[in-house]
Amino acid sequence: MTTLPTLFSPITIRNLHIRNRILSTGHDTTLPTAFVPNDALVAYHRARAAGGAGLIVMQVAGVHETARYTSHLLMATSDECIPGYARVADAVHAHGCALFGQLFHPGREIMESQDGTLPVAYAPSAVPNERFHVTPRPLSLRMIDEIIAGYAAAAHRLERAGLDGVELVASHGYLPAQFLNPRVNLRQDRYGGDDLTRRRFIDDVITAIRAATGPDFIVGMRISGDEKDEEGLGADDVMAALVAFDGRFDYYNITAGTSAGIGSAINIAPPMMVAPGHTAPLSAAIRARVTTPVFVAGRINQPQDAERILASGAADMVGMTRAMICDPEMPAKARDGRLDDIRACIACNQACIGHFHMGYPISCIQHPETGRELTYGALVPAERPRRVLVAGGGPAGMKAAAIAAARGHEVILCEAGRQLGGQALLAQTLPGRAEFGGIVTNLAREMTLAGVDVRLNQPVTRALIDEIAADAVVIATGARPRAGHVEGAETGHVVNPWQVLRNEVNVGASVLIADWSLDWIGMGLAEKLARDGCRVRLVVDGYMPGQRIHQYVRDHWAGVLHDLGVEVIAYARLYGVDERTVYCQHATSGAAMVFEDVDTLITNLGHERVTTLEDELAETAIETHVIGDALTPRTAEEAVFEGLKVGVAV
Repeated sequence: MTTLPTLFSPITIRNLHIRNRILSTGHDTTLPTAFVPNDALVAYHRARAAGGAGLIVMQVAGVHETARYTSHLLMATSDECIPGYARVADAVHAHGCALFGQLFHPGREIMESQDGTLPVAYAPSAVPNERFHVTPRPLSLRMIDEIIAGYAAAAHRLERAGLDGVELVASHGYLPAQFLNPRVNLRQDRYGGDDLTRRRFIDDVITAIRAATGPDFIVGMRISGDEKDEEGLGADDVMAALVAFDGRFDYYNITAGTSAGIGSAINIAPPMMVAPGHTAPLSAAIRARVTTPVFVAGRINQPQDAERILASGAADMVGMTRAMICDPEMPAKARDGRLDDIRACIACNQACIGHFHMGYPISCIQHPETGRELTYGALVPAERPRRVLVAGGGPAGMKAAAIAAARGHEVILCEAGRQLGGQALLAQTLPGRAEFGGIVTNLAREMTLAGVDVRLNQPVTRALIDEIAADAVVIATGARPRAGHVEGAETGHVVNPWQVLRNEVNVGASVLIADWSLDWIGMGLAEKLARDGCRVRLVVDGYMPGQRIHQYVRDHWAGVLHDLGVEVIAYARLYGVDERTVYCQHATSGAAMVFEDVDTLITNLGHERVTTLEDELAETAIETHVIGDALTPRTAEEAVFEGLKVGVAV
């Protein structure tokens, strides 16, 4: 029996029975090709339906040619989309899960064009946005009529394809929200001027959709309960609109933030420094004022948190999207009381929305099978069980061991240290990064379930390999900090990040961090030391701190560092040190950059692979596989993915 009774109680929306309260909200996957659902998208949603989700809302579908805000969205502007949608519906319904589609127009929130030229964006008025620096063209009344008709036609197509409903996307400052916003909608015609006329666009859209679809077809609306931006819709604005529309929609799906603002966009996929379930107060306030069922989403990654939100009356359903990107089987595991077996999302954003922003199919650093279901959706048992020795208990080694053992091999993992985790153990010590340690807990649990023999405090040598009689060796021995050449290092107090995070060195009152890596390390150290009371200068060999990490993480961190008084200097290449003076070169001009009164220089110059075991086995006939940082230093994402690949191949 489940210990989460509210989460696993059914709910009926209009005449649709939904088996539980777990929702996969609409999110871009970058999987579609030719703007229609394809095999990869079918497999992706099938996995979540099979894993026990109650409702899946597919990613946005453009309703008008001017809605093409990326080069890889879905389009519902012609009947060509119907067969693909029907295949997704059949796959999802076969597992007892309901399926909705999202109807979308971005308005001024255009990310990219189809050919690399700057696109023309259309919005209620010619008010530019901050994040994409787009100045839109005001919509004519004729084009507004076309777009409204497009919403209705798209809804009809999705109904014909067999979907159970559609969701009007008014969240995150997209077109319907732009019409509601008096700071963005400056019109003085029938679609602007006061609250009533600014609501007319949404009113006309819902009226048109209802006229084009059957009586049982569900129509909901996703909206930010607070756009959390000076120029955005505030909570009072949204509340007034939802009260006015009460009873017109079958549900409201509440989130937060707006795509238009650099600071508020973080709410689209809030990273780990944002509190879990932070949007629940917004949905609770709305649910208290309306009769329409209310859904909520916003970093709800644990079923226990979801149960608390539902039981408190804050919402009727909960969006747990990244939780199911990380573990598609999360609902079934939670239903069966297997809470310890759930691979919890750590909200790193690296491979999910991070991939989307780079134009790649989404995945998960902990579960690289996500987005690759056609290749890695099902493990194939090993034809001949073998004895596999994995050297190194970081993320790469743990994933390789878990997958190989799950396929039937006898797997022994040896870790030279006293605990598993590798560099993830350091990452979790930084402010706001504690959840990163979840990757260690999750991968360790995968190994336990697969039956891996884990041996700590056990370095791997040729003698141990012979003693164990391993048929194959996976080298995942990781990396160490790269020292690099720093002229005059012997005259100053020069340390590396690992020494600081392990409390192996004393750090002075005035610190300079020379950051070549441009990842979480430099920004994390800067925050940590600033909070410790140090004067911190973060000198980056690039054009911004955090240049190589996801924009929501970076942008939020940049604000934190600014508020802490951290001095950030870009385009600075470390050259040398002379006692308490650090010398850099401007990365483009070569001009000298001199920083005085430095007590401690922290050099974040990347990593170098540990090659001892690989060198020892180089001239032998032993089957070896080198993965993760031992192959070449990168991130946890590559380490885990390579662990998956070698676990499948060995």
